[in-house]
Amino acid sequence: MSVRELVVLGTASQVPTRRRNHNGYVLRWDGEALLFDPGEGTQRQMLRAGVAAHDLTRLCVTHFHGDHSLGLAGVIQRINLDRVPHPVTAHYPASGQRFFDRLRYATAYRETAELREEPVGADGTLAATAAYTLQARRLSHPVESYGYRLVEPDGRRMLPERLAAHGISGPDVGRIQREGELRGVTLDEVSETRPGQSFAFVMDTRLCEGVHALAEGCDMLVIEATFLDEEEALAQEYGHLTAGQAASVAARAGVRHLVLTHFSQRYDDPARFAAQAREAGFAGELTVAEDLMRVPMPRRR
Repeated sequence: MSVRELVVLGTASQVPTRRRNHNGYVLRWDGEALLFDPGEGTQRQMLRAGVAAHDLTRLCVTHFHGDHSLGLAGVIQRINLDRVPHPVTAHYPASGQRFFDRLRYATAYRETAELREEPVGADGTLAATAAYTLQARRLSHPVESYGYRLVEPDGRRMLPERLAAHGISGPDVGRIQREGELRGVTLDEVSETRPGQSFAFVMDTRLCEGVHALAEGCDMLVIEATFLDEEEALAQEYGHLTAGQAASVAARAGVRHLVLTHFSQRYDDPARFAAQAREAGFAGELTVAEDLMRVPMPRRR
């Protein structure tokens, strides 16, 4: 059975707290698992969350600040220790190649798995598979940073009443799906477009064009909300978003499920982030992320 969900490994910004591990997020997408921004402690959080190294198919790093990348060393070594049999692809800003190299070879270990390096140097498509297209957009942060967007191709939804009206049933349903026509009846006559699902991951950034492009029409947007709105000037100075800013982006973009995360250690009341998101006009499904939380993708449109 296919599973599409976000597994939250950590929600802290800059430094961990007693209740928040450093960043780490796994998107389970049918038979794949994409690990985003593994900070310190990710390997242990994966164990606690029931995510195995064998599950991972891609590593996606937004930028090379420690809270988003220091866990790479342990995760990469675990992939090799467990002899993951399939290739794992790593995406990260090309300007940080030296940091990736240091983390990949931070200590001695035996390489047994295939880790493919595919650095990101500009906006564009990183991968196009039958299951999804993975894209990157540049963000606005003191170091080069990219957000990621995963989009499923549109499919077809069969309409039982139209199939019945044309006398199509049983194996013939599969036949018209494969061939596009059956006994003079076209696929368009008995089905409709089923929009593909979409997911976006936006970490450390000020408001910028890339944020809006990544969020546009997403079923789920995972986005940093490092500060509350009272600290908007501080957020701008250090290249971050407030809860209200993140929620305003989601509202304008038509996001269905907004997940706020990456919280400053100065805050210990998650309800304040939710309140400011609602005040900013976001009316969709809202989650203020907590460590080890599982957030299912919304039902299909």
